[in-house]
Amino acid sequence: MNGPEIPISFAAELSLFLTTGRSADRTPVVTDGVSTLGHVVESLGVPLTEVGRLVVDGREVPVSHVPRAGESVEVRAVERPQRIHGAPLRFLLDVHLGTLARRLRLLGVDAAYTNEDPGDAALATRSAQERRVMLSRDRGLLRRRELWAGAYVYSDRPDDQLRDVLGRFAPELVPWTRCTACNGRLADADKDSVQEQLRHGTQRSYDVFAQCTSCGRVYWRGAHHARLEAIVEEALRDSAP
Repeated sequence: MNGPEIPISFAAELSLFLTTGRSADRTPVVTDGVSTLGHVVESLGVPLTEVGRLVVDGREVPVSHVPRAGESVEVRAVERPQRIHGAPLRFLLDVHLGTLARRLRLLGVDAAYTNEDPGDAALATRSAQERRVMLSRDRGLLRRRELWAGAYVYSDRPDDQLRDVLGRFAPELVPWTRCTACNGRLADADKDSVQEQLRHGTQRSYDVFAQCTSCGRVYWRGAHHARLEAIVEEALRDSAP
């Protein structure tokens, strides 16, 4: 038996998630009369990670609200910058976002990542256990109930992905303090202590080094430093108040 028919509208930026043929403009949706508003929104294709306020007849309601006949629903997008409460801001990225993970680490942002895919269930469980924001372009993963928090990455281009995440969460940036390989902390290192890991040309050409306190990888301002510096400078410029 069908339940009440409610008019529902979505913020324009949420339209890309909507099921085929559905518009973000206010259109009627027939509910079963018992499902929560959160369930209704997800059934239309929109992950709750991307939903900000749910407004019914001008008042904000929780996702547990059960819509009734005569009510009018407005689904708003997440407000930016989005504040994550309950734990320090840190991220977990799925297997497809390796470049984004390395760039976040370059900026000193805690970004857990592995290039082996453990599966959606394991990622969602880790998000919950470590209280990390799950970053993904997989809508199914973002709908998993186990997630502590999550966010859809809207672009497939690393430059745009980085701007998107920094603009959405405004994390504190502390460049050159994390290992881009393993996410560990970097510490200053003298040449003598790391010389066994350096090629002869590197030993002659460089004097300033850092070393990961977790995996031992050594860093110096080599041939790629100018490109990395450009990424850092742009991020700092865009994040400036």
